[in-house]
Amino acid sequence: MKKLLAMALVMFLAAPLAVMAQDQSPKEFVVFSDRNAKDNHYIPSGWMGDYGDLKMNDQSADNPHSGTTSIQFVYSAKKSQGQGWSGVYWQNPANNWGNKKGGFDLTGMSKLTFWARGAKGGEVIQKVMVGGIKGTYPDSSSVEMGPIELTDTWRQYTVNLAGKDLSYMNGAFGWTITSDLNPEGATIYFDDIKFEADPALKPEGKKQQAMPFYVYADRSSMVNHFVASGWMGDYGDIKYDGSCKEDAYLGDTCVKIVYSAKATQGARWAGIFWQNPANNWGNIDAGFDLSKATKLTFWARGVNGKERIEEFKVGGIMGEFSDSDSAAIGPVILNKEWTQYSIDLKGKDMSYIIGGFAWSTNADNNPEGATFYLDEIKFE
Repeated sequence: MKKLLAMALVMFLAAPLAVMAQDQSPKEFVVFSDRNAKDNHYIPSGWMGDYGDLKMNDQSADNPHSGTTSIQFVYSAKKSQGQGWSGVYWQNPANNWGNKKGGFDLTGMSKLTFWARGAKGGEVIQKVMVGGIKGTYPDSSSVEMGPIELTDTWRQYTVNLAGKDLSYMNGAFGWTITSDLNPEGATIYFDDIKFEADPALKPEGKKQQAMPFYVYADRSSMVNHFVASGWMGDYGDIKYDGSCKEDAYLGDTCVKIVYSAKATQGARWAGIFWQNPANNWGNIDAGFDLSKATKLTFWARGVNGKERIEEFKVGGIMGEFSDSDSAAIGPVILNKEWTQYSIDLKGKDMSYIIGGFAWSTNADNNPEGATFYLDEIKFE
C-alpha cells in the first residue's frame, strides 16, 4: 500500500512538470546573433548568381547592432558570372540545396526578424526569402519580401510567417541584390537574425497589386519589379545593359539589348524573361496578383530601325507554380524612334504572374544581329 501511495505521489508531482515543459516552448530560434555564438543555427553557404561579386566578413566589428560583430557583404555589381544579381542563403547543413536531410522543425514560430543597414544608405535589397529550397528534401514553406531600401542606420525588418508550415526548413534566410538596383555596387550589414513566436500576428493574404505596376522604370527605381534573369536560347549571343544612358525615353536610363545572332548555343534564337524572383521557372511560389491590369505597355526602339522582334510576351511560365495566363504580340518591326507598344490583357487571368515580361528574336530574321532599347515597361 505504501508503495502504491509513493508511486501515486510521484505521478502527481510529475504531471504538472510535464505540462510546464509543454508550456515552455521556445520563443525564438536564432539564425545569427554574433560571431561563434552558441545559439547560432544555419550557415551562409548558399551563394547564388554572380557569387564572384560578393565578399563576406562574418565578424565585422564596424558598428554592429548588438554584441561585438555583425555580417558585412560587399557587392561589386561587376556581373562576374554574367547574371546581373547575387545572393546568399543561410542553410543547414552548409550548401544544402535540398539534397540532404537537415531541416529544423520551427513549428510555433510566426515571424522572422532581422536588422540591416547600408554603408551609405540607399542600397536596395531586391528580395529577402525564408524557405523556398527545393530538392529531395524541400522546405515546407516559401515566403518572400522586398524590395527594401536600406538606410545608413540599423533598422529592424519583419517577414510574416503566420499560418505557414515551418515543420521542415533547410533554408532559414536568404537575400538577393541586383546590379540594376545597385549599379555602383553596395555594402550591406545584417545582424540579429532570428525566428520568433508572436501569437498575435495574423496571416497575410495575397494582395492585389495597384496600377501602374512597373517591370522597369529606371535602373535603380524602387518601383521596379521582376528581374531580367531568364535568358533563353542562344544566351551567349545576348548583352544586357539595364542602366544604359543612350537617349533614354524617360528618366536617366533605359534597357539596352545587343543580340549578335552568332548562334553560340546552336539554337538560332534568343530571349529574356523578367522573372520574380530571379531564375524562377515556376519552381517558387512568388506570383504577383495583377488582376487590375488591362494592358502592359512599353516603349522600344531599334538602333537602326527595322530590327525584328518575334514576340513580346507577358506570362506563360509553366511549372509547379505556373503563371495564370499569357498574352503576346509579334512579330514587331522596330522603329528608329521611340514607339509605344501595348499587350492587351483584357479577359486574361492575371491573378498569378511570375513572368512579367519577355522578348525573343532569331538569327533568320536578324542575320546581322540586332541592337534595341526598352523603357517604361509597366502594367496598367
